[in-house]
Amino acid sequence: MSVRPHTKWSLSVGIGVIGALIVTLVVLAFLWPSKTAGAHDVPLGIVGSADAVAAFEDALDASAPGVFDLTEASDRDAAVAQIEERHTYGAIVLNEAPNAPEVLTAPAASTAVSQQLGGLAAQLQAQLSAQVAAAGGDADAVTVAVTPIVPLSADDPNGTGLTAAAFPLTMGGMIGGIVISLLVVGVIRRLVALGGFAVASGLILSLVLHTWFGFVPGDYATIALVIGISVLGTSALIVGFTALIGTPGVAAGAILTMLVGNPISGAALPWQFLAQPWGAIGQYFVPGASSTLLRSVAYFPAADTSAQWLTLAAWAAGGILLALAGHFRSRAAIRVPASTLEAEAPAPAPAPA
Repeated sequence: MSVRPHTKWSLSVGIGVIGALIVTLVVLAFLWPSKTAGAHDVPLGIVGSADAVAAFEDALDASAPGVFDLTEASDRDAAVAQIEERHTYGAIVLNEAPNAPEVLTAPAASTAVSQQLGGLAAQLQAQLSAQVAAAGGDADAVTVAVTPIVPLSADDPNGTGLTAAAFPLTMGGMIGGIVISLLVVGVIRRLVALGGFAVASGLILSLVLHTWFGFVPGDYATIALVIGISVLGTSALIVGFTALIGTPGVAAGAILTMLVGNPISGAALPWQFLAQPWGAIGQYFVPGASSTLLRSVAYFPAADTSAQWLTLAAWAAGGILLALAGHFRSRAAIRVPASTLEAEAPAPAPAPA
């Protein structure tokens, strides 16, 4: 029986330090976005006369500089359309006196932004009450209304379920890719396994998130398609990397998805809250595109989702192409040209009888 020699002391210490550095990197990847997050340039609609809008912009720049990026709308209906199409996270309607301003919110887009707009409504209410009281009127007679244009599902009133669903989708895609890479042999068989995994995941997970839990409202078939292409984007990437570079491809795909794409996905907070340009870049990774697409099809059917569909399709197609490239490269590597083979010696002639 052979006995393995003891590891050198220096190598033992080095492995421990490297392990600690890896853990630190993982922790930083997940906590850094939360540490550096802060609202800036959040799209917000505004309706009102030119003078009223200019005065509001000046007041907003003084109280919350750089937080909101105002987009003018012709009237309240236009502001509502901007929210439903996900061009803005809410709107301020500066009605003519004696009518009070109205604050439009979209909790389904972001509870964090809706809470900020609620605070903004309180400030407007305080200013309006002071003005009415100074004029000798009843300060409680006029109220700034806060109207949720796109509320969250009654089964998920705080949006925690929809936010929490983003991480299992990412992890599920990774697990599927790893299992297929390690247990399935043959490029065509791997592609068939990927297709079956994506279809089954879409149907089963949408049954849980949509039908059972009620976290994701909307059309069941569309939600199943979103989930299916989301997990396919991650799993195909891991399978492709593995086919191209071997077992290290599993780690490469996991790092790219979990440590790079997931922290900057904007699943928990709007991507405008993340340090730029990482928030915008995150929308072109699978976790960011899938979380944005799932929220849009669930609550914002009028929104343009072509960018997210194309992003997920591109990742899935890229993974499949990598798998095919790795397969054909391996075949070329094991093919032995006939010119390099030694000629066989002729068979000896039979001895004469």
